Amino acid sequence: MRILVTGGAGYIGAHVVRLLRRRGDHVVIVDDLATGDAGRVPDVRIEQLDLSEPSSVSRVASLLADEKIEAVLHFAARKQVFESVQRPAWYFQQNVAGLANLLLAMEDASVTRLVFSSSAAVYGSATGNAIPEDADAVPVNPYGETKLVGEQLVRDAATAFGLSAVSLRYFNVAGTGWPELADRAVLNLVPMVIERIENGLPPLIFGDDYDTADGTCVRDYVHVLDLAEAHLAAVDRTAADEPGHTVFNVGTGEGTSVRAMVEAILAVSGSALRPETAPRRHGDAGIVVASPAKIERELGWRASRGLDEIVTSAWDAHASRSALA
Repeated sequence: MRILVTGGAGYIGAHVVRLLRRRGDHVVIVDDLATGDAGRVPDVRIEQLDLSEPSSVSRVASLLADEKIEAVLHFAARKQVFESVQRPAWYFQQNVAGLANLLLAMEDASVTRLVFSSSAAVYGSATGNAIPEDADAVPVNPYGETKLVGEQLVRDAATAFGLSAVSLRYFNVAGTGWPELADRAVLNLVPMVIERIENGLPPLIFGDDYDTADGTCVRDYVHVLDLAEAHLAAVDRTAADEPGHTVFNVGTGEGTSVRAMVEAILAVSGSALRPETAPRRHGDAGIVVASPAKIERELGWRASRGLDEIVTSAWDAHASRSALA
C-alpha cells in the first residue's frame, strides 16, 4: 500500500511509520517538524510544510498524485490542553484548518481513504469504567473541541466525496516500541514523572481525594505500539469499507490509578523518592477508562501490552538517552 502520514516524525506517527515500512508499505511523510524529529524516520521522504497554510492544499494534492497515494493517516495537530485554553483560535486554525486543507487536497487528488487521529478528550468530563463510543461528546477545552469538530468534518467529507474514514479516539498513550522513538515531550504523566525523578524531585500527584480505591484518578493507559497496530488495522479496514465514517475507542478497558503508575515508575527506576500530593487540577474526572469492545469486535484489535511493558520501555528509553548524553 502507498500511504501518506501527516505528523509522521512525531512520537506516535513514527511508531506507525516503522510498522508500515516493516510490512512493506511505501510511506511518505508531511510534517512541519515543529515537534517532530526527522531522525526518528530515516530514509523516509518528508515534505516539510504547515497544513494550516492555504498554500498546502496544492502542494499536498501534487504529492498525493505524484506518489500515487492510496490512503492517508492524519496525526499532524497541536495537542496541549493548557495551550489550547490560552490560544483557542490558533488551535482551531492549526487542527481544524489543517484537516480541512488536507481533505481539500485529498478530494483534488481523488484519494478516498483516511484514518484520523482523534482523542478521548472529545468525551469531556465523562467518567466511568467503560466509556463507549456513543457516550455524550461534550469537550471541556478547545483541544477536545478541535478533535470533535475534526470528526464531524471527516464525517461530512465522507458524504460529500465518497471518503472511507476511521477516527480513532485515543485514551492515555505511553511507553515506546524502540528507545529512539520515545516520547520526549514532557506533557503526559509518564515523561513528567521521569523528568522529576531525573532532577531529584518527588513526582507530583494532583489530588488524592477522588472516589477511587486509592483516592487518585484512574486512567486507561495504552502502549504506543498497541496504538500503532490499531492504526494498521484501521487503514486496512478503509480498503474494504463502503464510503462512510466510523469511530473507535483505542484503549485497554483496564484502569490504572495515577498513584499506581507513579509507584511503578519509581520502582523500575530504583528511586527512593516518594510522590507528593498537590491540589486537584480543574476538569480532571475521577475515572476515565475506555470500552474497547467495538474495535475488538469490528477490527479484531486488542491491546496486548500492559503496565509493566509501558513503564519499563519508557524508563529504559530514558536510561539509554542519558547514557549517551
